[in-house]
Amino acid sequence: METQVSLKAEEREGRGKGAARRLRAAGRVPAVLYGADLEALALSVDATEATHLFQSISVENTIVDLAVEGQKRPVQTLVREVQVHPVRPQLLHIDFLRIQAGVKVDLEIPIHLNGVPDGVRVEGGVLQQVIHELPVRVLPSNIPPSVEIDVTELALGDTIHVSDLDLGDDVEIQVELDQTIAAVVAPRTAAAEEGEEEGEEGEVELVGEEADGEEAEAGDDESED
Repeated sequence: METQVSLKAEEREGRGKGAARRLRAAGRVPAVLYGADLEALALSVDATEATHLFQSISVENTIVDLAVEGQKRPVQTLVREVQVHPVRPQLLHIDFLRIQAGVKVDLEIPIHLNGVPDGVRVEGGVLQQVIHELPVRVLPSNIPPSVEIDVTELALGDTIHVSDLDLGDDVEIQVELDQTIAAVVAPRTAAAEEGEEEGEEGEVELVGEEADGEEAEAGDDESED
């Protein structure tokens, strides 16, 4: 069931902002490998290779075989955090977590809704997806690539809950089973909910000099480990 890819890495010696900037200027991204009760290892990866890889996979639940230069065997990892520049499409730092055979890991599986519900096609409703990723605990060898849900038979007013999923005994779902994944609702209800969300976002939106200040602070907070 697992999805697995590979990425080359090199050990790095320099620490701090200066060393990280030099790495990025050379087309590499600072990274760290940790977990499995072993000492953390400071690494770097090729920026272009990492960017292309992350654009082609589901980062949250794909096993990455990290081929560290000088080591005999690749290290099986999960990507735990990817820091991206707040303005430019540039990777700043990557955290890799070592995984062990037989030891369960916590991760999120993307949820895909397939088909057009009858409640949308026939009754003029709107399909709303509430949860886009499902937190689970699972063995690395049993990681599902995604959760696929057929919604074609949903009528207006129908709802899919987490409890409706059947992922097998090997996958432990880490959210309440009564949570809603998706629902087919009337257009008026959907429009009202979207308006409320836009209003909430508008209350915290920063503009002008205040927004510029926030961007500057975000840039200064880049991880340099």
